Amino acid sequence: MTAAAHSAHTAPDLPPRRIAIVGSPTALGGHLAGMERTPEELRSRGLVERLRSRPQRTGVAWDDRGDAANDPGWAPDPDPRAKNRGRIVEYLGRLADHVAASLGPDPVVRLLVLGGDCTSHAGALAGIRRARPGIRLGLAWFDAHGDFNTPDTTPSGNVWGMPFAMACGRGDADLVAACDGPTIREADAALLGGQVLDETEARMLATSAVAQFGAGMLADEAGMAALDGWARAVASRVDAFYVAFDLDALDARDGWAVMMPEPDGLSLETAVRAIRTIAGAAPIAGFGATAARFGHGGDADRTVEGIATLTEAALG
Repeated sequence: MTAAAHSAHTAPDLPPRRIAIVGSPTALGGHLAGMERTPEELRSRGLVERLRSRPQRTGVAWDDRGDAANDPGWAPDPDPRAKNRGRIVEYLGRLADHVAASLGPDPVVRLLVLGGDCTSHAGALAGIRRARPGIRLGLAWFDAHGDFNTPDTTPSGNVWGMPFAMACGRGDADLVAACDGPTIREADAALLGGQVLDETEARMLATSAVAQFGAGMLADEAGMAALDGWARAVASRVDAFYVAFDLDALDARDGWAVMMPEPDGLSLETAVRAIRTIAGAAPIAGFGATAARFGHGGDADRTVEGIATLTEAALG
C-alpha cells in the first residue's frame, strides 16, 4: 500500500463542509420582470445537481434552504428616484433574515445566493453580518454596470443600479438601513468588469476608495497581478470576502442568458481566474450569482454551467 493510499484509508471521517443555498426571487429593483423566476429556473435546470456531481466537490453538503419570501417578485412602478422602494425595503430585511437563519451559528458554513436582481447582494451581505456579528468583509463586485448610483444620481430610478452604493452606506437612509449599510468599507471593495457607468456614478466611484479592474485590464498578466496585490492587501484587514457576480460582467458575445448583456466583458476563463485570485488571498464567505434571465435569448444550458463553474471557483 502506498503512503497516500494508507493515509486515505486511515484518515478519520470528517463532517462534510456545508454550503447554504439561498434563492432571492426578486426583480423589484428595475423596470423589467423575469429575474424573480431565476432561482427556481436554476434549480429546475439542474444547477444544484451539477454542483453535487463534480468530483472536486466531494465532502461538501449543498444545503438548499429555499427562497426568501417575496410576493410579488416584481411590480411596475414609475417612480423616477427609486422604483418599488417600499417593497425593496421590506424584502431586503426578509432576505437578510433568511440568509442569517440559513447560515446558522456554525462559522464555517458558507453561502451561495441564487438571484434575482443584484439588490440581492446587499441583502446577502447584511445576512452574513447578522449571522456573524463583528465579521469584517471585503467585497468583490463583478458587474458591467457600476451599481453605485443613489436616488439623487440615478437616471432611471432602478434600485438595481444602487446596491453597491447601499452596501457602502451611500444613498437614502431607508434603502441603506434596509441592508444594514454600511456592511463593507469602500477601501475593502472593488468593482471588476465595470464598463457601462453613468457620468455621476463614474465620478462617485473615481473619488471613492473603491478599486476598479476593467475587463481588458484583467485579461492581461499585469492586471491580474494588480488584482492579486489588492486582494492580499485587503485580506490583511478583513476576515473573508463576499463575491457578488452579476452575470452581465461576462462578455455578451459568448451567448449568456442575462438581463442586460454587454459586449467586451470578461471571458469566463478570466472571471474564474480572478475569483480564484481573490480566494487565494482570504476565505470567501459567500458567493452570489445574479441577473440570469431565461427565455429571452442566450444559451440557457451554457449559462447554468457557467454559474456552476464560477461557484466552484469561489467556494472550492
